[in-house]
Amino acid sequence: MKRNRRVKILATLGPASNDEAMIRKLHEAGADVFRINMSHADHDTMRETVARIRRVEAAVGHPIAILADLQGPKLRVGKFVDGKVDLHVGDEITLDDNPEPGNASRVFLPHPEILEAVQPGHRLLIDDGKLQLVAVAADGRSIRCRVVAGTRISDRKGVSLPDTTLATGALTEKDRRDLDAVLAENVDWIALSFIQRPEDLAEARKVSRGRAGLMSKIEKPQAVERLDEIIELSDAIMVARGDLGVEMPLEQVPGIQKRMTRLARRAGKPVVVATQMLESMITAPVPTRAEVSDVSIAVFEGADAVMLSAESASGDYPVEAVATMDRIAREVEKDPLYPGIIFAQRPAAEATGADAVSLAARQIAETLNVAAIVTYTATGTTGLRTARERPQIPIIALSPILGTTRRLTLAWGLDCVHTEDATDLDEMVDKACRIAVQQGIARAGERIIVTAGVPLRTPGATNMIRIAYIGSDGLSSI
Repeated sequence: MKRNRRVKILATLGPASNDEAMIRKLHEAGADVFRINMSHADHDTMRETVARIRRVEAAVGHPIAILADLQGPKLRVGKFVDGKVDLHVGDEITLDDNPEPGNASRVFLPHPEILEAVQPGHRLLIDDGKLQLVAVAADGRSIRCRVVAGTRISDRKGVSLPDTTLATGALTEKDRRDLDAVLAENVDWIALSFIQRPEDLAEARKVSRGRAGLMSKIEKPQAVERLDEIIELSDAIMVARGDLGVEMPLEQVPGIQKRMTRLARRAGKPVVVATQMLESMITAPVPTRAEVSDVSIAVFEGADAVMLSAESASGDYPVEAVATMDRIAREVEKDPLYPGIIFAQRPAAEATGADAVSLAARQIAETLNVAAIVTYTATGTTGLRTARERPQIPIIALSPILGTTRRLTLAWGLDCVHTEDATDLDEMVDKACRIAVQQGIARAGERIIVTAGVPLRTPGATNMIRIAYIGSDGLSSI
């Protein structure tokens, strides 16, 4: 099933969209990847949702990727005697290890790691920044804070720590249980929430053992400060603009988004732009003009994927939201300015065989104006390096490994096809020609570029480029 756009759409499933008929409608409207938010899904719900997606995948005959988004550490204050208290700027309130219900002077903070890490001068943002505190004194068991903005705090509100690096890792006990459960269902991507440092990926990497790609959600200032290292150790990244906009000045987020998009492309790692992209479509059938511009900017920047959250999970117009995002992306990619912007951001090739072959394939393809680049990829590396080049012609990624095919559906411009392995080079080229025709991307009389590794079935050995002419029988005539 050929998409008429290169950027991919990631749609979150939820109460409004997790039945099989709706999942198929969302896929047909343009969703390439489905996200299961483990903050709201128990294991039975997750398993049922995965099964429904796989049935839709079998029905449409096209690979669909599944992203399981782990909740990460949820930091919250305790409860109050009256459920809430009113405060004023300049007031002081203490967060401590006393589990008794709070009042206007103190409240329980059931997170010893915060009590031990916060230092005087650090900010604490409550309820997505609606109440802003600054630490005045801290002794490891309590934090005395002064109110600098906001007027109210109530039961179980979240706590954000833009200035504090916690000693604990990114995986909670719930995350560990969820990770085991989603890996057992063969999901394709795992999103890790509230990453602070590169070391936060180590445990998930050890548990997953390559069974799923790891996507780091960048939503904390500490992660932004070590972005290069985190990207290097991740398989993909997500610009999680919601929490990032809480913990950092909002006016800095657009620049961080651009920086992250370009760094990820340079590294050849997929990057997803997420949060509030079409927020008004939760309750309205059309987006605002500002939201259309927001999606357009992400596409112009060369993001691999744009994501819908509540718009598709719990909104009133999930199909319309996906279809709208699809139309916006296709219109941007038809814009005369789009190729030049994408070309201007093209990173220099690295000194690897996969990069050299991918660069040469793109240059030959554009010089000869061929119909497509067809790349054979076992691990997915060659497919991602080809996508990194952002060629202006279609890319078909062929793999005999279904998991690789599904995982690559997240990447920019890749039309992914699961196919049996070829026995020799001639069969490989014939198969590439036949699939290019079947996908509606090439026709008899046109040429394609084929890249692969010789000898066959040698992971990481991409070293061959072939120009193939498609004969009248749909096979290579050269």
